[in-house]
Parts: sequence; C-alpha cells; structure tokens
Amino acid sequence: MITIESVPGLEPPGVSAPALTRFLHRARFAVGLRGHVDVLLTTDATLRRLNRDFRGKNKPTDVLSFPAPPAFTDQHAGDLAISLETASRQAATYRHPLTAEIKVLLLHGLLHLAGFDHEIDQGEMAAREVLLRAELRLPISLIERATKSPSKTPQLTSKKPQLHHKKPSRNTLKSISRTTKTTLRKKRVGQ
Repeated sequence: MITIESVPGLEPPGVSAPALTRFLHRARFAVGLRGHVDVLLTTDATLRRLNRDFRGKNKPTDVLSFPAPPAFTDQHAGDLAISLETASRQAATYRHPLTAEIKVLLLHGLLHLAGFDHEIDQGEMAAREVLLRAELRLPISLIERATKSPSKTPQLTSKKPQLHHKKPSRNTLKSISRTTKTTLRKKRVGQ
C-alpha cells in the first residue's frame, strides 16, 4: 500500500496512490519479493529524520528501505520511505514526470529489500536494476545516473508491461511498521 503523507504545500500533481500501488505490485513481483511492501511518500524532513535515526546520516535522501526480519518476509517484505521533494527535484533534473521518478525509486528500494546493496556488491544490484528498469519501462536507474549525465529527453516508452499482480490491499501505512522499527533498533543497539 502506498500512503502519501498529507503535508500542506506538498500535494504532488498527477501522483496517484492507486496507480503507484499497481506499479509497486508489478515491480515487487519482478524483483521476486513475496511479502507485501508498505510505502510512505513524504518530505525531506522525514527522510532526514529516518536517515539520521536508522543510518546515522543527518541528511535527507531520496529513498530508504527497511527490510522486515527474515521470519516475516513471506508476509511483509519491508517498508520504503520516499521523499517527494527530492523525487521532484530529480525528476526535473532528468526531465521526466514525477511519477516516473517515484517508480525508479520504488524499484531501487525493492531491490534493497530483496537483499541487494550497491554500496558493497560487485555490480550485481546495478545489473539487476538495469534489467528490471527495461522490463518495467522506466527511465535511467539511480545507479546508472552515477556514471551518466542527465538525458535531454524522457526515456519512457508508451508500451505497457504485462500485469502480474493481485488486487492491492487496503492497509494504510501511518509510519514505518513497528516490526521493522523494532528490528532496526535492536540491530543498532547490538552493533
């Protein structure tokens, strides 16, 4: 389920939670995640707080992934938090719609939930992201951006991918799930 945080002045035009939820299910299936994923679309301030609290980095970021403990991943793969403000700036930089940028961030976050980590792997996440980006008809991926300059034209195609998902659930995400928060706190304390 995708929740768009209600913040005055942050009403993203053309962003549809139901449409993004449908994409989330397609992408989750393509990545190979079984459990559902909750997504919070929010502000830079919230991403800064989460990034500081859970990663020790006191700065906003575009997407954060909170994997569920392995015992729960068949039912709940984890949670994602995405900054609409950062996504909007990145969409402008790469000259594609905000919804396309959110989809790029969703895919990136889902790969992290699946266990990929571009900060320590030997390019496996980047390769998987490129393949899935093409399959899901998305513009350039986050990892590809590190080595390429912004495109002057959108790289979206009009062909729609096949839908292979169940009807979206009606659960509402009020914040990052308690299970994931508890697990991450335990990991931080045990470090």
